[in-house]
Amino acid sequence: MAVPMSAIESAWQLLIANFTEFQLATVITFLLHETVFFLSGLPSLLFERFGLFAKYKIQRSNTSAYQNRCVLRLILYHVSVNLPVMILSYPAFKFMGLRSSLPLPHWTVVVSQVLFYFVLEDFIFYWGHRALHTKWLYKHVHSVHHEYATPFGLTSEYAHPAEILFLGFATVVGPALTGPHLFTLWLWMVLRVLETVEAHSGYHFPWSPSNFLPLYGGSDFHDYHHRVLYTKSGNYASTFVYMDWLFRTDNGYRKAKRPLRSKK
Repeated sequence: MAVPMSAIESAWQLLIANFTEFQLATVITFLLHETVFFLSGLPSLLFERFGLFAKYKIQRSNTSAYQNRCVLRLILYHVSVNLPVMILSYPAFKFMGLRSSLPLPHWTVVVSQVLFYFVLEDFIFYWGHRALHTKWLYKHVHSVHHEYATPFGLTSEYAHPAEILFLGFATVVGPALTGPHLFTLWLWMVLRVLETVEAHSGYHFPWSPSNFLPLYGGSDFHDYHHRVLYTKSGNYASTFVYMDWLFRTDNGYRKAKRPLRSKK
């Protein structure tokens, strides 16, 4: 007797019946990324523009003109860099074992792979990001991202095209090594986008993930990185803060967060 498909499997069946694997892994992946990125990044932009939740704002707000400039350049970078890279990298991912067919992988496989991606991405991103804060790379590449000393969600992907490729490697190396199902790759992409948008949101709410998840960096941790001189900022981590803690590159942040002792 055939086992009935779950709702997720039924939806996936519709996808693979109407699109080729190439289309799913490139154009549909791009559209999914754009949808999640802009929908999750839009709230903090609107909060800034209309002065909402001001008591949770970590720094001052950006002007509307500055926000518009960011959005227009993001659209340009995504269409001219991200989409072509997705198309050109498909053969490599296919070679590494990417598949889109049913059955979907068991949830334990999905969870274990995504956790592996987070750990590996944190390690690679830390060293790549730290390298971008050396004098030459910062001046010619990474300074573009730091044009926004007071970040808002959409600034998370505002960067020099070379940096998009350089740090993007940290995001894709895990999936490339495991040859995942496309479903797992999409879940990883969505979670990574939501994390980086939150870290750049510029707001620290009572419900922010860093208040509940151990070792999670979040907006307050990364906001410090943006507002301090690039040679002293530290806080190079991506999602979790263990690399900064191990190499003591979060010392400045920890000291700044330490409550002042009253003078006797």
